[in-house]
Formats: sequence, C-alpha cells, structure tokens
Amino acid sequence: QVQLVESGGGLVQAGGSLRLSCAVSGLTSSDYSMGWFRQAPGKEREFVGAINYRTGAAYYSDSVKGRFTISRDNAKNTVYLQMNSLKSEDTAVYYCGARRGTFSYFEYDFWGQGTQVTVSS
Repeated sequence: QVQLVESGGGLVQAGGSLRLSCAVSGLTSSDYSMGWFRQAPGKEREFVGAINYRTGAAYYSDSVKGRFTISRDNAKNTVYLQMNSLKSEDTAVYYCGARRGTFSYFEYDFWGQGTQVTVSS
C-alpha cells in the first residue's frame, strides 16, 4: 500500500521559514518524480515544484522560484520542501505527489493528505 505522509506545516510569520517533509512508503521513490502542490481556500490546487526521478533536476513555479527548494533523500524515501522568505500568499494546504517516471505539472499517481501552512503578516 502506497502512502505519502506530509509533515512540518504550521504557523510562521512573514519572512520566516519552514521545511516540509513527505515520507513515502510502498514504492521505490527513486523510480518516481515527486511534486509539491498547494491549495488555498477558494482556489484550485496549484503546482509548486517537483524533482525529477532520474536527473534530480528541480522545477518551480514562478511564484516560489528563488525562495523554495526541493530535495530528496532516496535512502530515507523522503522528499523535502524548504520554504524561505514566506509570504502571506503562501498560506495553503501543501500536498506532495508521486508520479512514476518523468515529472508533471499536473498529473500524479499518488497523493498525501496535506499539511497546513499559515503565514501571518
């Protein structure tokens, strides 16, 4: 059974930092590209970033580029999202997704349950 479990969310002041983790079980994470998405109240889920399974190359949305960094530890089957210089507009529920093969901006095979990030201004 595949499980993705996010953690690390919380309340932080604008300008602060958080690191989210996504622990993966039930699949070999090195075969999967991992993505981070977020959904704010009243808005659609949006792509935040992803790390490609083979190359390890990372891709980011324009809204987080230069502030967020994705990394992965295949030995721990965990992917991370380091978020710096947080803004109030980063407030959302953050989800990780796993997709076999090359990353996608949209479609993932498995999803976590999400973790809330709230940035106070």
